[in-house]
This record gives sequence, C-alpha cells and structure tokens, in this order.
Amino acid sequence: MRRMLIAAGLIAALAACGKQDKGTATQTAPADPAALLNPAAPALHAQAPATYRAKFETTAGDFTVEVTRAWAPLGADRLYNLIKNGFYDGDRFFRVVPGFVVQFGINGTPAVSAAWKDANILDDPVTQHNTTGTIVFATAGPNTRTTQLFINYADNLRLDQMGFAPMGRVVEGMDVVQKIYPGYGQSPNQDLIQSQGNAYLAQGFPQLDYIKRATIQ
Repeated sequence: MRRMLIAAGLIAALAACGKQDKGTATQTAPADPAALLNPAAPALHAQAPATYRAKFETTAGDFTVEVTRAWAPLGADRLYNLIKNGFYDGDRFFRVVPGFVVQFGINGTPAVSAAWKDANILDDPVTQHNTTGTIVFATAGPNTRTTQLFINYADNLRLDQMGFAPMGRVVEGMDVVQKIYPGYGQSPNQDLIQSQGNAYLAQGFPQLDYIKRATIQ
C-alpha cells in the first residue's frame, strides 16, 4: 500500500540534478535478513530507552537523530528495534521532495518487506510539531504505521492535525539530509519496491542515496 503524507496536488514537481551513480546491488540488505522475517519475534519488541541516538551512515554522508520516547512511545520502540536488527541497512531514500520531506524505510529484500507490510502499530498522540528535522513514521491511514519514515525538510505544521507524530529530530548532519539526491522526486513505485526490492531501484534509479548502516549509539 502506498504511504503518502498529503494529497499529491500539494507537492511540487522536482528537477533532476547531476550526481555520481550510487548503484551497487551488493549493498542492499542487512547481513542477516532472516532475523527480520518474523515481526512478532521478542527481539523486535524491546522497549526503547527514554532517550536514544541513532546514527545513519549514508552515501550522502552521516547524520544522527535523537529520539525521545515520551514524544511517541510506540513509534520510538518500533524505530529502536528496527535499527538494532539492521532493517534500514541498504535501504534507499526513494521519495525526496525538497522543501517538504525525504522518505525511506521499505526494506531492500522483498521477503523482509513482505513480512513487515502489515505489521502495523497503533497511532501515538501528536505531542510535537512537524518542524524541520523531525523524524516521523509515514502512514497509509489511522493505525497503519509499519517501517516507513520521513524527515521533515521544513516546518510542515499542517501534518500535526493529520496525525503524524514526531518521535525525534536530526541533531547532527541536517546538511547531509538536505543534500540527499532529489532527482527522481516521487517516481519510484512503492509497490514495485515492495515486490522487487533494491534490484528494481538499482536498475531504474541508480543515483538514489541509501543507508549503508544505521546503529543505536
């Protein structure tokens, strides 16, 4: 199911810009994707610390987010467990809308992606504003958060009343987040990413930036 943030008519078209080819089909998945095939596994349901930092090493550079569990407890726990178990390693930034958001979080291994497609968590109350640099789970409607995330490129306060609950913010490397390759805009098809994984993205969208590794600090 395609996870959108607001009506497509509110999003501006993007212009492509030149950049070196990122594509390598070998850097597409966590070292042990089998560990992610069972979303119900206890190892994927630990309670996160009250505050934690996560470092994202990417092809655009590194950035760090600080998550405050009290802001959105269910979202903070889900993010903590996914990062600890390597879910985002190799994942592409597949939707980049300058001045709005950058979105990621569909696993590059189709079997893993399928396992998590309907692993929904309930919504958290919105306690923080969708300001520049906040990290938030994307959604396809009420109580449908799974693995997809976005980082706000601007103060998108209209998202507050739509139920998008920030759980943390970028505290280091926002300049890196701002330069993630935007040339494909929203062209990558989410259904095809789900079914074909990074092979689809490497073939059709080779300049996408991606996460080399994400770790809890």
